[in-house]
Amino acid sequence: MIPVHLVIAPILIPLATGAFMLFFEDREHRLKTILSLASVIGLVIVATLLVIRVNSGEGPAALVYLLGNWPVPVAIDLVGERLSTLMLLVTALLALPALLFATDRWQGAGPHFYSLFQFLLVGINGAFLTGDLFNLFVFFEVMLAASYGLLLHGGGLPRVRSGMHYVGVNLVASLVFLVGIAMVYAASGSLNMAEIALRAESMQGFDRPVLNVGIAMLGLAFLVKAGMWPLGNWLVPAYSAAAGPVAAIFVMLSKVGIYALLRLALLVPSDGIAFGARVMFIGGAITMVIAIIGVLAAQSMKRAGAYFILMSSGTLLATFGLSRPETTAGGLFYLVSSTLALGAFFFIVDVLDRERDGASDVIAVTAEAYGDREDVAEEEVGSLMPGGVAILAVGFGLLAMVLIGLPPLPGFLAKFAILTSAFGPITEANDPAIVRPAILAGLLVLSGFAGLLTLSRMGIRTFWQPVEPLSPRITIRETAPILFLLALLVILVIRAGPAMDLFRATAEDLHHQTRYLDAVFAAEPAPSARDGGR
Repeated sequence: MIPVHLVIAPILIPLATGAFMLFFEDREHRLKTILSLASVIGLVIVATLLVIRVNSGEGPAALVYLLGNWPVPVAIDLVGERLSTLMLLVTALLALPALLFATDRWQGAGPHFYSLFQFLLVGINGAFLTGDLFNLFVFFEVMLAASYGLLLHGGGLPRVRSGMHYVGVNLVASLVFLVGIAMVYAASGSLNMAEIALRAESMQGFDRPVLNVGIAMLGLAFLVKAGMWPLGNWLVPAYSAAAGPVAAIFVMLSKVGIYALLRLALLVPSDGIAFGARVMFIGGAITMVIAIIGVLAAQSMKRAGAYFILMSSGTLLATFGLSRPETTAGGLFYLVSSTLALGAFFFIVDVLDRERDGASDVIAVTAEAYGDREDVAEEEVGSLMPGGVAILAVGFGLLAMVLIGLPPLPGFLAKFAILTSAFGPITEANDPAIVRPAILAGLLVLSGFAGLLTLSRMGIRTFWQPVEPLSPRITIRETAPILFLLALLVILVIRAGPAMDLFRATAEDLHHQTRYLDAVFAAEPAPSARDGGR
C-alpha cells in the first residue's frame, strides 16, 4: 500500500536538491549532474507509483495529504488524483531527457542551471498537486521565477529582448491572478478549491456574481499561461529564443495553464457545462488559426516549434471547450503525445542550429523562390549519410508524422479519438450541436496540412538539399534523450488501448467532480497527531 505521504515527494525532492546544490560552485558540475539526474529519476519513480496507486481501484479515488495535519478545509491540501498524477508523470518523463541533453553543453552556459531546473520542477509539480488557490498562485510564481532565469540562460540579445516581454506579461497576469483570488475568497470565504465548489452550489445574492467575476479573472490569468490568442503573444518569441533543453521543458508551462483552467472550470459547473466552455472553444479555435498561419510563415525550425506549441494549446482549449468526457479523454491523449513529440523536436532543432548560421535560411528561401540554386553534382548523389545525420533525419521524420497527425503514430490516434467522440452524440446532420465539432474537425485538418507543408519544406532544405553540407556533431548524451522520447511515443502506439482507458477514467473523474470532492472531504488528519501528538 503506497503511503499518502508520497504525495508531497514530487515537491520535496526537487526543492531539497535545488537548495542543496546552491551550496556548491558551478565548477562542481559532475556532482550537480549526478544530484540532478538522481532527483529527476526519483520523480519518475514517484510519479509512476502514484499513477499506479490512483488507478488501482484500491482505497479512495485520490490521495490527499494535509499539510500541518489540520483537518479539511482548514488544512492546505495536496491532492494526488488521476489528472494530477498523470501530469506529474509526463513532466518527469520530459524532464529526464531535457536534463540529460543539457549536461552535454548547456549546463555551463550560465550560473545555477541545475538549481533553476529543479525549482522549475517544484513549481510545476506543486501547481499540479495543490488543492488550494493561494498555493496554486505560490507555485505558479515559483515556476515563473525559475523560468525567467532559464529563459535567459546562455545570454544574448534575443533572449534578453524576449525575456523582458515574457517577464512583463507574466507579472501582469500574476496581478490579475491575485485579484481574482481575493474576489473568490471574498465571495466564498475559502481558498480550498473543493470547499469553493461546495459553497458555490448554494451561493445567493451578490456573492454569486462576485464569485463569477473572480473565477473569470483566474481564468484570464490561466489563459495567459496557456498561450491563448491574443493573450499568448509572448509565447513564440520566448520559446524561440530559449536554449534547446529549456524550450523542451517549457512545453510543460503552457500545459500547467491548461491544467489549472480545466481543474477550476470543472469544479465550478454551470448547468452541467464547464465554466467558460464557450470562451475556451472560441479562443482555442482562433489560437489554432493564428498558429496555422505562423507555422506556414515560419522560416526557422525553432520558430515553427514554438508555433506548434501554440497550435497544441489551441487544440486542447477547443477540445476541452466541447465539455464532453469523451472528447476530454481524446484531448488528454493529444496532450501527452504532443508534449513528448515537441520536447524531442526541440532537441533535434538545437543540434541542427549549431551546424548552420542565420544566412543559410535566407539563402535557402531565396533559392526556393527564384530557382537560383544549382543542381547537386552527380558524384555527390548516393554518398553515405553519417550516423548522426541518419539519427536526426529519422527522428525528424517520425516527429513530423506525430505533429502532423499521420497514422499510425500517436498524433493521428489522438486526433481520431477527439473527432470520433466529438461527432459521436450527434444523430442528425442539421443538429446545432454539430457546428463546434465541425469547426474543430476543419481546423485539425488544416493544422495537419500546414504542418505537412512546413515540415516537408524544412526537412528537404535541411536533410535532402542543404545549402551547406550537414555533418552534425551529435554525442551520446544528445542522442539518448531523442531516442528515449521516440521510444515513449512508440510505446504509446503499442499500448494505445490501455492508455486510452486511463485517459477515459481521468476524463470521467474530471466531469464528475463529486469524486474529487468526496476524496478531499473524506481525508482525515493522521491518528498520531489527533490522539495526542500535539
